[in-house]
Order: sequence, then structure tokens, then C-alpha cells
Amino acid sequence: MIIKLYHGSNVAIHEIDLSKSLVDKDFGKGFYLTEIESQAEAMAQRRVRIIGSGNPIVTVFEFNDDILHQSNINIKIFPDEVSAEWAEFVNNNRNASQTGFSHPFDIVIGPVADDGVAFQLERYNEGVIDLDTLARELAYRKLNRQYFFGTELAIKQLKVL
Repeated sequence: MIIKLYHGSNVAIHEIDLSKSLVDKDFGKGFYLTEIESQAEAMAQRRVRIIGSGNPIVTVFEFNDDILHQSNINIKIFPDEVSAEWAEFVNNNRNASQTGFSHPFDIVIGPVADDGVAFQLERYNEGVIDLDTLARELAYRKLNRQYFFGTELAIKQLKVL
């Protein structure tokens, strides 16, 4: 089925360039999208504030999610609720520039970690809480889903509208 995905930025995206992606993000260095247009709009506004230039722009993409059931692309889908596995994966990716962590997935789909999640991850990294406590602390949070496209093979699955 063809679904629409949204990307918020301070510039229009005509072609995805993974070299411009930042490290230490939830699912690693890659291109991020959401199914929720208002979430992309908020991200675009946030990006303009952080960068200090441009205008909030949401670029719309089409994605055929039938690809999620094919074997030629490596995909990880986390449940919409938080789990210890998800928390550890996010933590490893957010610290990748220091640890060298990388994963084998072309596409990752799962919850977005917000500032509250970042605080709990910091507590975990400092040894204040263990992984099970981290998962329990995050369990009450209602998190939106994000789509990560981290390879050229993955990017080829998107069509700019």
C-alpha cells in the first residue's frame, strides 16, 4: 500500500543526500520521516529555530510499505510502545560517535525519543538506573512513530511528491 510520509526541515528536499545526515540520532545516521504531518511541521519549525535560517517546509514522500515484507532490504520494526530493546537501540545510536556503534538495517521504524526519553537515557548511561528500570520509566510515554532510511537502497524506496 502506498503511504504518505513527511519530512520537516528549513529547506525543501528535492533529493535526499545521506551525507548531510547527522550522527547520534535515535536510529543512527539517516533520513527521518513521520506519518504525522503536524509532527513534521513542528520539526520544521524547530529546525528553523536551531539553524537560524530558512523557512519551515514539509516535504511529502510516497512510500510503498509492501517493501516491508520483502527480503532484499534489511528492516527493523519496533512495536509502537517502548521496550528495553528499543531503549538500548536508541541509546547505542545516540552514542555512536563515541562508541562506533552501527547497525545493519536499511530501514528502521519505531517510536520517537523525545527530551524526556533523553533524560532517562542519560540516567541509564550514568549508571543511575539499569536497562529494566529504563524501560519501565519510558513505558508510560506516548511516542509517535518515525521512519528511518539509512542507505541508498532504502532512499530509492521514497518518491518526492
